[in-house]
Amino acid sequence: MKSLKIFKLIILVFACLAITVSCVKEGPIGPAGADGADGADGNDGQNGVDGNITCLVCHSGNNMDEKEAQFSLSVHKSGENAVAYAGGRASCARCHSHEGFVQYAEFGKVLGDISAPSAWKCGTCHGLHKTFESTDYALRLADPVVSLFDPDVTMDLGGNSNLCANCHQSRKPGPVDEDQYSRKGTLVDAAGNGLYAITSVYYGPHHGPQANVVAGVGFVEIPGSVAYPEAGSSFHLNQASCTGCHMAEFSNGQGGHTWNPSLDACNTCHGIDEDNFNYGGMQTNINTRLEELRDKLVELGVVEWVEEEGEFKPVVGTYPILQVQAFFNWTGLEEDRSLGVHNPKYVNALLINTLEALQ
Repeated sequence: MKSLKIFKLIILVFACLAITVSCVKEGPIGPAGADGADGADGNDGQNGVDGNITCLVCHSGNNMDEKEAQFSLSVHKSGENAVAYAGGRASCARCHSHEGFVQYAEFGKVLGDISAPSAWKCGTCHGLHKTFESTDYALRLADPVVSLFDPDVTMDLGGNSNLCANCHQSRKPGPVDEDQYSRKGTLVDAAGNGLYAITSVYYGPHHGPQANVVAGVGFVEIPGSVAYPEAGSSFHLNQASCTGCHMAEFSNGQGGHTWNPSLDACNTCHGIDEDNFNYGGMQTNINTRLEELRDKLVELGVVEWVEEEGEFKPVVGTYPILQVQAFFNWTGLEEDRSLGVHNPKYVNALLINTLEALQ
């Protein structure tokens, strides 16, 4: 009897061990069952942007053809009077060639002389074909511009118009009574004697001071009977813009990518129907004063007519500084070429006060 109980106990122990082993160790995986039925389809996601849309902003047949046709009417396209004589020189290429401007926009300077400069093209102003996104054709530069004539003066013509100001600005400040040195470091004229030396027939603010006129800065504000308006207060700066007037909807060879000022835009803003830009006779008045100032400078011997070049130029020499300041104002306003349109009050004050000072 006792032996039977011991035998049953042994059998029970082995059974427990077998159960324990089977709980901690799985057997081999059996064969896979048949696939279940497919679940229901989920909701459609939002469509992505068509990869062609960004390209078509510029490269749709009508859009690109229209812009190229307009651009062909622009002096920028031909490079006339700009690329051939200055586009390759490192000191000039920033504003006289496509390659120079692109280098300036990307690196903040022109890296050196350019052997084969070319005229402006789409990629001069627009940064193209890098990301193929909507910003791909944005303007290369649109921030306010630190002026060349005075690093303490920043001109903000507003958004896209700032691109123009990078080049269409004075290169030099007006004359002041201080020591003058030649490029070789030789003293040309000492400070404190009330004189100023014109050392080159190319002296002046340079050929494109339009941004200075619009912003009302960079000329010699000689005291006189007419008060100078506050810098940045021009109606055409605050109520219009470079692009608003020069890139309005293309019509009759004006606006768009021709950059020729749009008479339609002027008439729309002023609520008039004129066939020229001489609104209220303003251009006539400014032109009369410019001619009067030029003739006075010729009389003083500061300016002369150069037959070979068909233009008036300064005469190299040393003059009372007031006369050189008057020349600086005259040639800068001539080179602006708007006959006062860019900033009528500022231009009028400069001319009247300068003429009074020379009497």
